[in-house]
Amino acid sequence: MASSGEERSSGSPGRAGTGAEPAAAADAAQLDTAEDFEVLEEEEEEDEDDLSELPPLEDVGRPPAAPREDAQPPEQGAGDAAVEPQEWLDVLGNGLLKKKTLVPGQGVDSRPRKGQDVTIRLKATLEDGTVVDEDPALTFTLGDCDVLQALDLCVQLLEMGETALIVSEAKYCYGAQGRSPDIPPNASLTLEVELLAARDAPDLELLSGKEKIQLANRKRERGNFFYQQADYVLAINSYDIALRIVGSSSKVDFSAAEEAELLDVKVKCLNNLAASQLKLDHFKAALKSCNLVLEHQPGNIKALFRKGKVLAQQGEYREAIPILKAALKLEPSNKTIHAELSKLVKKHADQRNVETEMYRKMLGNPSAAGAPGKCKDKLPWSIPWKWLFGATAIALGGVALSVVIAARN
Repeated sequence: MASSGEERSSGSPGRAGTGAEPAAAADAAQLDTAEDFEVLEEEEEEDEDDLSELPPLEDVGRPPAAPREDAQPPEQGAGDAAVEPQEWLDVLGNGLLKKKTLVPGQGVDSRPRKGQDVTIRLKATLEDGTVVDEDPALTFTLGDCDVLQALDLCVQLLEMGETALIVSEAKYCYGAQGRSPDIPPNASLTLEVELLAARDAPDLELLSGKEKIQLANRKRERGNFFYQQADYVLAINSYDIALRIVGSSSKVDFSAAEEAELLDVKVKCLNNLAASQLKLDHFKAALKSCNLVLEHQPGNIKALFRKGKVLAQQGEYREAIPILKAALKLEPSNKTIHAELSKLVKKHADQRNVETEMYRKMLGNPSAAGAPGKCKDKLPWSIPWKWLFGATAIALGGVALSVVIAARN
């Protein structure tokens, strides 16, 4: 299957990083995961469009480690000794995310609003003091989950010019996977943050084709990161934002190449969205996403494969099988499609056997033991039996059909 190759994001804090996956699982990774996740196989550094059974991803928003509550915060720099210590604020009330002001800002009215683009100075450290991230001017959209949740939640509480210390448990940073190689699994981080600027996000209608493509791709890559972290709800949120950007109206003329690239971003987002929805058993939504891809690209193998899986999950084997056959025809050597199709054919056969047995019991059809199997040469018996069976089926058709439908539902 042709893929766009593995995408690797920059090392900026909070943005998606790279991961690894055994080369042997290439087919499954491409088909059974999101469409264009950035790190599918560690050996290949191309733009892989899919993310299925991805190993832990690593890069979300590079923040520093979190010191313990009773530890002496590393804020006592040469110029900060005169600053009066502030109390720790329990941001969420669960003790897992705390904020402490080091240098006061310009007042509550200067706090940024969700949807604005903010710029911060960031320094992130582990509990042992190891610096894992430093960025003098990190810019992101507040509230869009573009960076670590710890940052997204706390920066909106900062006043302009304020410097604060944020201590966060792994849950709001890199979670159970960590970020290879510098942030171990379940690592707490300490973030020293200074709010430098806040401005309204750009008007989507006025973005050039290149700007719109870049912005949509950033949101999509963030969705890939969340998918790799198995946070499918946030992945869906990021893909939705990317799709809104791609689909927004514009007052600027785009070139044919830019239009084609925007369509490519849209298809990738929809495929990734379907993969995330499938992980959450949101079958109706996943089916809609697959159908939207197929409207643009009827031969998109990932969309065909996922649509077949969605229908199979709903027990619609008869509908799923031809769709997977169409995908296999496009890529006959794909072992993942072969395996899925074989599994569905067997399940469909089992389903038909169950239905046949149900019909026989409802219509009074004798069992194999009592059936006149040795009387095939007796034409007078054979004809009345078939006629009687058909008449019974017609008479009871309405009842039988209702029972079967109820049983299948």
